[in-house]
Amino acid sequence: MHFQQVFGKPPETQASAPGRVNLLGEHTDYNDGFVLPTAIPQSTTVQLGLSSDRHHHFYSENLNEQVSILDINHSPSGFASYIFGCIEILQKAGYITPSLCVYVKSSVPMGSGLSSSAALEVATLRAVRQLLNLPIDDVEIAQFAQQAEIHYAGVQCGIMDQMASSLADTEHILFLDTRTLERRVMPLPEKAEILVIDSSVPRTLASSGYNQRRAECEEAARSLGVKALRDITEAEVTEKLPEPLRQRARHVVTENNRVLEVLQGVSSERFGELMNASHASLRDDYEVSVPALDTLVDILQKTEGVYGARLTGAGFGGASVALVKSGQSKDIATHILEQYKQAGYNGEILVPSLELSDAA
Repeated sequence: MHFQQVFGKPPETQASAPGRVNLLGEHTDYNDGFVLPTAIPQSTTVQLGLSSDRHHHFYSENLNEQVSILDINHSPSGFASYIFGCIEILQKAGYITPSLCVYVKSSVPMGSGLSSSAALEVATLRAVRQLLNLPIDDVEIAQFAQQAEIHYAGVQCGIMDQMASSLADTEHILFLDTRTLERRVMPLPEKAEILVIDSSVPRTLASSGYNQRRAECEEAARSLGVKALRDITEAEVTEKLPEPLRQRARHVVTENNRVLEVLQGVSSERFGELMNASHASLRDDYEVSVPALDTLVDILQKTEGVYGARLTGAGFGGASVALVKSGQSKDIATHILEQYKQAGYNGEILVPSLELSDAA
């Protein structure tokens, strides 16, 4: 299906936004912390046109699903909630938005922890900005997208995903201070490339323990007398907290310190060690991993040519990310999928994107 087939006329504009993979800095963004994401080759494209009636019309090519509503006060569920959220946030910011026809198509895997939702939000806002010539920049796009996800999709998310989708590229790592929005573009570690493999355990943040983890972190910060856990720099300070607050806070503090170490410059080998430590912390202290992810990451960490590996995204399923020696990701991925299948699981290579059709 195409826009004209669905809506009876060609689109007036379109915009795209990439998914992202996070190398370090997991569950730190809603604690005002530090993160290291990068964009992935897969992206979401949103095509827009003016609606001929008072209804908003939304169509997802991937889901073959269309949603129509009369006004923005009737918030839908599913993919349309993200789009409606973006429109409503723009209206609350004082921008007048007409009734729209919206066509969505995406190569960003859903349920893999690669920010398909942020890509949809940022692409939607970019397309509306182009259509209406709105005076909003890429940081404001990310901020509006975050608010859409919080208020209309029910995920109390930080701003990392939206900032990565709006500002990152596939050739660099984006260092982001999520409190100040200070950012820096960094090269990938020397003689290294990124490999992303899906565990084939799908998850959605709204139905996971994500919001609970955020609430636990906020309670821990209150107990320690700080605005956010980012303000704690020594893991020993967290020992006065009861469980599970101690575990949650310890992960955030040590994860921030891992990101800051990378910022000072580290070798590929050291970067990999930090990724390994991050996964252990996410598994043991933050308790967001699952057996399939632990198995996949363990296989990666024991494979020659892999500097380090961890789950990526919020956990509870989804993908793993590994830092591997340049030019070896295809051979490593083939070996990993064979081992993963022998362990009783199926996996899929997501990055490099040319391997998307490979599965075991």
